[in-house]
Amino acid sequence: MADSVGDPHALYFHVRIVLGMVVGLALTHLLRGVARIIEHPAQKPLYWIHLVWVVSIFVYLLHFWWWQLRLTNETQWTFLIFFFLVSYALLLYLLAALLFPEQMNDYQGYREYFYSRRSWFFAVLATVYAVDFYDTWLKGADYFHSLGVEYPVRNCGFIVLCAVAMKTRRPLFHGLFAVAAFLYQVSWIARLYESL
Repeated sequence: MADSVGDPHALYFHVRIVLGMVVGLALTHLLRGVARIIEHPAQKPLYWIHLVWVVSIFVYLLHFWWWQLRLTNETQWTFLIFFFLVSYALLLYLLAALLFPEQMNDYQGYREYFYSRRSWFFAVLATVYAVDFYDTWLKGADYFHSLGVEYPVRNCGFIVLCAVAMKTRRPLFHGLFAVAAFLYQVSWIARLYESL
């Protein structure tokens, strides 16, 4: 029987299992939050901007899982790469957890909750876009450069907008940011990641 420890494809399968568990927990957390809203629609007032971010992070989680398939050809697996990828997935789980707390007793509704936790949410989201640079680099320099100038502009733009979102409570800014971020993300996936 061949030794599979040194086989990069076997190692990647192992990595994907761990990533799948973390992403699965994040998706479950979001779906559980949505199910709570459906079960008790009058319990806490909804907030449309919060719901747009819920859908956006749901799509981001699926996108993350999809684009990690590009690591299939990684030939040099190290613990640091493994640790980085799991940490990235844990950041995404934290985003999902910040959108739906375990209980809402301290808040009048999702609007109050969203604005009270916006600094945490957008700090984590900015971190996600920062660490995404290294994640993309892991897929190879050629792949990184194939994304063109749009990629670093996109990530840096999101980081700046997240910094503004951490500071302001203005609903107009947050509404525009949420909708624009979601639409841009869908456009990015459709243009670059429809197929691998």
